[in-house]
Amino acid sequence: MSDSEHYDPLTPSRQKSADTQERRMPRGVVIRLFAYLVAGHVVAAFLFLLFSVAGKG
Repeated sequence: MSDSEHYDPLTPSRQKSADTQERRMPRGVVIRLFAYLVAGHVVAAFLFLLFSVAGKG
């Protein structure tokens, strides 16, 4: 048996250790996710402060 018997021309050959685009998130998505998380926590902190001040009155 040789490797040519199991060769599939429709399947592209990949290196085993190569980091493919499918496994990595694009940098813009990571930055946007971080910004949304920070902005969400800022809004939540503002609402918490707003309700805590209003609750004491």
